[in-house]
Amino acid sequence: MRVAAVQMVSGQTLANNLITAARLIAEAASGGAQLVVLPENFALFGQGNLAPLAQLESAGDGQLLPFLAEQASLHRIWLGGGTIPLALGVDGRAAEANKAFASCCLFGPKGELVGRYDKIHLFDAGVNDAVGAYRESAQFTPGTLPCCVVTPWARLGLSVCYDLRFPEYFRQLSALGAQVLLVPSAFVYTTGKAHWEVLLRARAIENQCYVIAANQGGQHSDNRHTWGQSMIINPWGEIIAQQAEGEGVVVADLNFAEQLALRNKMPVLTHRRF
Repeated sequence: MRVAAVQMVSGQTLANNLITAARLIAEAASGGAQLVVLPENFALFGQGNLAPLAQLESAGDGQLLPFLAEQASLHRIWLGGGTIPLALGVDGRAAEANKAFASCCLFGPKGELVGRYDKIHLFDAGVNDAVGAYRESAQFTPGTLPCCVVTPWARLGLSVCYDLRFPEYFRQLSALGAQVLLVPSAFVYTTGKAHWEVLLRARAIENQCYVIAANQGGQHSDNRHTWGQSMIINPWGEIIAQQAEGEGVVVADLNFAEQLALRNKMPVLTHRRF
C-alpha cells in the first residue's frame, strides 16, 4: 500500500486553503498514493469561533465534507481529512454552546464517508512560545469514541495531534486491530521540536504499527509557528519518509507482510500483563 502525508501551512482563508489542499492531494495521488492524509485544521487555521461553520457542515450546507468526498472520488483514493469542525458528534451528541467537534473524517475511493473520529484529548496547556497558552476546550467539545476502519489493505486507527501524549488511546486502537495509525496534527514549533518525533516513534514501536503523521509546518501568523516534520514511520520505529518545513507531500510504501513477520517474531502485544 502506498500512502502519503500532506504538510500544509494553512491560514484563515478557506478558499485558499482548499486550493492548496487540492493541489497537494493531486500531487500525492499522481505519485501513486492510495491513502492520503491531510493535517489537522487543513481548511482553517487560527480562526476564531468555528461553531457557525460546524453547524453548516452538520446540516449538509457546508463546503468541507463535499470537498473531501469530491477529492477522494476524483482521485480514487482513501482520504484522511485532517480535521474539520462539526456540530454533531459521531455518538449523536450536540457540541456545547459556541463549540464544535474536531472531527477526522475518512473517505473511501467512491467519495463515501467510511469512518469518523472526534478528537478526544484537547490541548489546554502553557507553552514557551509567542502565544503562551492554548485552550482548545474553549472552541471544541471532546469526543468519546476511538475509531478503527477496515480497508482492503489494513485496519486504520484514527487519532489527532494531542492524542499522541496518551498511549492508552493507541492501545485501544491496537485492541481494535489497528495496523496503521493516522495522526493529522498541528504541533506547535516549541513542543514539536522537543517531542514530535519521539512520541510518534514510540507509538509505532509499542504498537508495532505504521504511523502516518501529517503536520502543519511553518509560520501561520506573527505568533503562530508549527513544527512540520511530517513523517511516515514503520513498525520498527524507523522514519521512512519525512518533510521538513513548508508545504509538501511525503510518500512511502507500507509492507504488511513485513509487519506481520515482526509481530510474529516479537509478539509484544500478546505479552501484556496489565
